[in-house]
Amino acid sequence: MTFLLGTRRGLDACASPRGTFAVLALDHRQNLRRELHPDDPAATTYGEMVAFKRAVVRALAPVATGTLLDPEVGAAQAIADGSLPGRAGLLVAVEATGFEGPRQARASQVLPGWSVEQAKRMGASAAKLLVYYHPEAANADAQERLVASVAGECLRLDLPLFVEPLGYDPATGGVLTGEARRACVIETARRLTGIGGTVLKAEFPYDAGVADEAAWADACRELDAASALPWVLLSGGVDDATFERQVAVACRAGASGTLVGRSVWAPAATMGASARDVWLATEGRERLGAIVRLVDDLGMPWHARPNPLSTAETPNEGWYREY
Repeated sequence: MTFLLGTRRGLDACASPRGTFAVLALDHRQNLRRELHPDDPAATTYGEMVAFKRAVVRALAPVATGTLLDPEVGAAQAIADGSLPGRAGLLVAVEATGFEGPRQARASQVLPGWSVEQAKRMGASAAKLLVYYHPEAANADAQERLVASVAGECLRLDLPLFVEPLGYDPATGGVLTGEARRACVIETARRLTGIGGTVLKAEFPYDAGVADEAAWADACRELDAASALPWVLLSGGVDDATFERQVAVACRAGASGTLVGRSVWAPAATMGASARDVWLATEGRERLGAIVRLVDDLGMPWHARPNPLSTAETPNEGWYREY
């Protein structure tokens, strides 16, 4: 019998005592260049990115239930200088930023030189895989094999995996909106959560152009029914007020929380260091704290949803011989 003790321990480290997630997402790389220098992203230096991530982590990681960082700019640096509290749950991204191939058939890959095993060795509580995916894309099968491969490696190493699919229009390569987005998000949940992973990090089923909260609620209930795994919401860069509304709707429908990034910290990206630190310690903490409280009030604890971890047997005498 496989008890998956490390997987359960990793999820608990990234969740609230009640079992909900309000994780600070800061694994951005190319997107962070654009946030720091909107008029000239190429001017952003490695040092600026590291300094910003350390500042955000110092201010906000103590408020969040866990922190998501990347191996290139954030995770090692925040550990090495103590920015990340020792007791904080740490999720580490395993994918390379961006995609290969045409926009209509986007191919994701594990960051060259990086692996799930290395993430675990550095002390990660969980791994995260972002995968560009549309069920009707020409390379959907290949993307599914990538999810299966990384999920299998996480299972072998007893490390939780958060799977983050990002949809797109497979005909044009553009952004999905309206009912097309809803259909993609829900069918993606159905397909990918049946392949592997521990938690689904889902896009909100509608774009910002759809303001009908009754439609939001219906779509989130459909997403909840489609997912074989506990699921959380990604912020997708919408403003903080809109995101709070989305989180409330999703959690009432069965979500276990959120991984929230730019909706919390984006305003600090263009500030000078002193103003940035003050803003993060005040407004930034208030924004994240509101999400933490909202999720803990309304979210479904991850272990309340039927899944192999919530129904695992209690280890008995001699359990370690099978581990």
